[in-house]
Amino acid sequence: MEERRQGQVVCVPGGSGFIGSQLVQLLLRCGYTVHATVKNLKDDSETKHLEAMMAGAESRLRLFQMDLLDYSSIVAAVSGSSGVFHLASPCSIKPVTDPKSEMLDPAISGTINVLTAAKESGVRRVVVTSSTASIIPSPNWPDNVVKNEDCWTDEEYCKQNGVWYPLSKTLAEKAAWKFATENGIDLVVVNPGTVMGPMIPPVPNASMEMLLRLLQGHDEVYKDFYMGSVHVKDVALAHILVYENNSATGRHLCIQAISHFSDFAAKVAECYPEYKVPRLPEDTQPGLLRCKDAAKKLMDLGMEFVSMEQIIKDSVESLRSKGYLL
Repeated sequence: MEERRQGQVVCVPGGSGFIGSQLVQLLLRCGYTVHATVKNLKDDSETKHLEAMMAGAESRLRLFQMDLLDYSSIVAAVSGSSGVFHLASPCSIKPVTDPKSEMLDPAISGTINVLTAAKESGVRRVVVTSSTASIIPSPNWPDNVVKNEDCWTDEEYCKQNGVWYPLSKTLAEKAAWKFATENGIDLVVVNPGTVMGPMIPPVPNASMEMLLRLLQGHDEVYKDFYMGSVHVKDVALAHILVYENNSATGRHLCIQAISHFSDFAAKVAECYPEYKVPRLPEDTQPGLLRCKDAAKKLMDLGMEFVSMEQIIKDSVESLRSKGYLL
């Protein structure tokens, strides 16, 4: 395996982000040569933490400036790669003013542009980072069945309720599957839950902001977003597992367990009683059946998920070290 990785070039669109940074770091440790993309090469908040990895990478990390809607910038980054890990997509739990331009177009068109570049460059396998947001909200799923990789977010529900992030992830993933089928691309998908843990970038992602707000006493329950938490290092490892294992096909739920946000909040309160964590109703995600081993496909590939308690502790420690939490 090590010999196969040595000298193999892989591209990571979205390499400067919360998951992307962890994946780039792990790929480098595994021996891969990595093309990581950022939005702006002159922005230290995007580049400095990646440049710090170059010291021990022996010129195996190259940074590219990429715009998801600028095809030529994507081709430059993907060219020469045998694998692509597509993470770049807008993510926000905050309201948006123009869903089409802010969320939908970059997610959908960006994914198709990356897949097109991968096809033209002769890439062996593409791993697309989707989300549990393309699995929930799904109010029409049977009440007595645990949600799994066969479940898809209800597009009409999202449109009617202005839930734009799940809609963007759902439409982008469906577009990816359609394009891959029509063009003979070897595609696998990872669907992470709420991703938390140690921060490599200087700014928290949307999931870490959810934890931060909880610790500050806010009582949002994220009814249409939360399906369970997962450690960012597990998500990075999951990407490599599905890339390297030819037996990996289809979607892969990547989650420590299916749980409610109330379960997460109760564990945060238990671990950190010094913070005023609100007591939430037990069923914050109506109709969502809890399940300890929902990510069976990844477990069958050897995945052992970090516990919810450890996810919380690593996240809080990171927020403290970065100065976001006292």
